[in-house]
Formats: sequence, structure tokens, C-alpha cells
Amino acid sequence: MKSSWIVAAALAFVAATAVAQDSPSAALAAKGQMVVAANGSRLGSVYRVVSDGSVQLIIDGKMITVPAATLSSSDGKLATSLTKSEVLSLH
Repeated sequence: MKSSWIVAAALAFVAATAVAQDSPSAALAAKGQMVVAANGSRLGSVYRVVSDGSVQLIIDGKMITVPAATLSSSDGKLATSLTKSEVLSLH
């Protein structure tokens, strides 16, 4: 009985590790990383990476969540496919 509990715990750990590695946040964004808009303007640094891979920025005193589906990383730079005005319209 005890060995089956250990096997179940090990399988749960492996599954959780695989999910974390597959999440967009693990591969793309990190706290403090600069986010650039589609038009090249700097939006701000990542305040928080959400579990779904989206990132939160504080712009003009407002917390704005940029969806993970719009994010990409190239040469260590984090960019969104949204323009600055599109990002500012997110709530």
C-alpha cells in the first residue's frame, strides 16, 4: 500500500513538471523583462507572469494583462503583437 502511494506521488510530480515546462510563461516571460509593442515602443517591464502565460504590466498606474497568445520572444526580447494603443485599451 505504501509503495503505491509513492508511485502515485511520483507520477503527479512528473505530470506537474511537464505541464510547467509546456506553459508559455515558463518559456517566454520573466518578471522584470521589458515588453515591446508591435510598433517597437517600450511598454514596461513585467510585473507578474500569470499561470496561463499572460503577463501583467503597470502602465500609468493601471494593471494591464497582456494575453499570452500575443506574446513572442526573440533574442531574449519579449514582444506583443498588439500596438501600444491596443494594450492600453485592455482592462
